[in-house]
Amino acid sequence: MIWVDYAIIAILVVSAGISVLRGFLREALSLAGWVLAFWLALTFADDVSGLFSRYVSQPSMRHGLAFFTIVVGTLVITAIVMYLVRLIIDKTEITGTDRALGIVFGIARGIVIVAILVLLAGLTALPKDPWWRESIF
Repeated sequence: MIWVDYAIIAILVVSAGISVLRGFLREALSLAGWVLAFWLALTFADDVSGLFSRYVSQPSMRHGLAFFTIVVGTLVITAIVMYLVRLIIDKTEITGTDRALGIVFGIARGIVIVAILVLLAGLTALPKDPWWRESIF
């Protein structure tokens, strides 16, 4: 194993560690919140940008501000929901199960992160380097 293999393992371990601390439900809600935030922003940014026409004259800036506002607003609401879910989970007996399933979620997220990094690196000259071919993963 070479340094890149250790880096991949570190990404997987850190992702799993974060997920075991947060638990499956919080991780799943977090992911759903991000997906929802970007979907809402893509869907409604044009409509919301009109609300900023009085304050921002440039259309592209209005659209960017609307997109940003929708994403941040959705993430704030998601954080409130996650807090309430955490209060419920802490009062029940599923905390251990939630954390154990969080490990699975974290490893899956780590694999996706590594896959994206490998795909992006594949667009460069990195696959021609000897260390790339020597990597186990």
